[in-house]
Amino acid sequence: MRYLLVLVSILLLIYISFPNLSFPQPLSDSVQSGEMADTETPYRRAYFTNFSREEVISHYQREFSKISFGIQLPALRLNYPPEDSQTLIRDQTRSTFLEEIVHPLRESLFINGFKPKFAKDEIWYKGVHYEQKITVKYVPSSLYIRLLVFVGILIVGKFVVQELIDSIKTNA
Repeated sequence: MRYLLVLVSILLLIYISFPNLSFPQPLSDSVQSGEMADTETPYRRAYFTNFSREEVISHYQREFSKISFGIQLPALRLNYPPEDSQTLIRDQTRSTFLEEIVHPLRESLFINGFKPKFAKDEIWYKGVHYEQKITVKYVPSSLYIRLLVFVGILIVGKFVVQELIDSIKTNA
């Protein structure tokens, strides 16, 4: 049992020790927005595209999982109500969908999409019509914080396993 815990701890330490990923590459046909609200931070970028929601999400899921040595990090896909985009992306962000791709105990990537429902909201940028505007927000994490959380998990995990073993012994 101890060897298994040591092995899992070593694998978890290796996983959280990988360096942060860089901002993912944009979709092939997308045009990056130069609007002030879309360029005020290097961790948030907006693009105009004609790709569908599923094509956008799968592209960023592939891009966000790549790291060196041909290894891919596990990623979870979380779906949020569009109203949360004003809190998680930027106030006044219009949204029809909001998803997060997260590497547990590591960084996250929020993808917000706005596809207009009414003609008055159609998306035109530099004279070209687009089906939707997507806003991508990258949330990196500090290696020191990840290591601190890892140590906390080890400490709490030791007590949980010990309590589990004691419980099994007393009930057997």
